[in-house]
Formats: sequence, structure tokens, C-alpha cells
Amino acid sequence: MNIECLRIADQLRRAFEGKAWHGSSLKELLADIDARQASARPIAAGHSIWELVSHIEVWTEAAAQAIHGVPMPRIVGTAKDWPPVTEVSAPSWRAATDRMFTTAARMAGAMGLLGDRRLDEIVPGREYDFYRLFHGVVQHSLYHAGQIALLKKATESR
Repeated sequence: MNIECLRIADQLRRAFEGKAWHGSSLKELLADIDARQASARPIAAGHSIWELVSHIEVWTEAAAQAIHGVPMPRIVGTAKDWPPVTEVSAPSWRAATDRMFTTAARMAGAMGLLGDRRLDEIVPGREYDFYRLFHGVVQHSLYHAGQIALLKKATESR
């Protein structure tokens, strides 16, 4: 059976694409953000919207690769965890958001094909199972979506 994997994949799609119970999805939040707003730091010690988008993509990509047997790398505390924005331009911003949405869609598709029997399997490179990983990616993405919503309001009020 594949009921639970499909349910979790649906939650991931809702977090990124829309029709989420909690409110605005990442796509809805980012729809009218330009490169300047995305790179702004309305909170001096905080991350920018762009950095949050790149961070979400890094973790979603690592989880998507784990589905295919690639061990999840140790990302926390490394430069890969929070990739720097190296070029502030409309094409670079579009590429960053496209990459995040493409990665999320690919992961949701792979999750939907995984099969519920594998949810109890240990994630390569980790000590927890796929069930925890999948829910974690949804929760992680929504946590940062909330930060993006607040940063968006802060950049609009400036």
C-alpha cells in the first residue's frame, strides 16, 4: 500500500504550491517578491528571504537524494547549510526559486512512489526513519515560510 506516503507528499505539495490549511504557501508568499526584496535584511542579524529559499532547497534536495539511497550529508554548521547570495539579479532570484520548487516537486513525486512499507526504513546517513524525515521536511519548510512571511512584511513597510 502507499496511502501514507501519498498523504505526506500531498502535505509537501501544499506547503510549496498552495491550498494549505495554515495559510499562504511558499509559492504564494514569493509570487511578488523581487530580487531586491529577496536579498534585503530588514533584521540585521537575520537571514534574507533569498537565503531562506536556498536553505529550504538544500535540505529538500538532501532528503530527495536520500530516497534514492544517497546518504544525507552533515549540513548543519557548514557553508552548504546557508548558501550565500552571490549575485543579486532577477535571473538569479528566479533560478533560486525555480530550483527550490523543482526540488520540492521532485521530492513529492519520489515520496509518492516510495511505498508505505519503506517509511520505517532508516534514512541513509541518519539514525531516524523516512517517516520522520518526510514530516521533518514539511515542518522545516513551513517554519521558514513563516519567517519569509514576516520578512516580506518588514521589507514592504520600508
